Amino acid sequence: MTRFFIAGCATLFLATPAFAEPNNPADIWVIDGDTVRIHDKYPNVRLVGFNAPEIHNASCPAEAELGARATRRLRELVRAGGLDFEYVRCSCPEGTQGTFVCNYGRTCGTLRTTGRDVGAILIEEGLAVAFVCSTNGCPKTPRPWCRP
Repeated sequence: MTRFFIAGCATLFLATPAFAEPNNPADIWVIDGDTVRIHDKYPNVRLVGFNAPEIHNASCPAEAELGARATRRLRELVRAGGLDFEYVRCSCPEGTQGTFVCNYGRTCGTLRTTGRDVGAILIEEGLAVAFVCSTNGCPKTPRPWCRP
């Protein structure tokens, strides 16, 4: 069986189904609503399939507030446990993986809690939006937080 997975900033092609390994909540440090650090190692990981509002470089006060809420919610989801994390290939132009041009030097991954993708949960709760990329690139990052 071939698995084809597209989620914001990442595409993964595997000959067999991928299995994520369970993680201890203490192994995952939440940076913001869509970025984590695994086992306290760099580079940070951009979670794929969604975009959460910014907290540090917000375009407006509403984005900063929503970004803080998304970050708090992701921390709650991580603390709840039942975590499965998996690194995936970032959808960046060939030769740019691991560089600032590709996700600001971050790697890419997916995170699930009790079998559900954390991005899907944040989207469902209005704390993020879907962000799906192609094999080697992404559309303009959706940032609807400051629209009137």
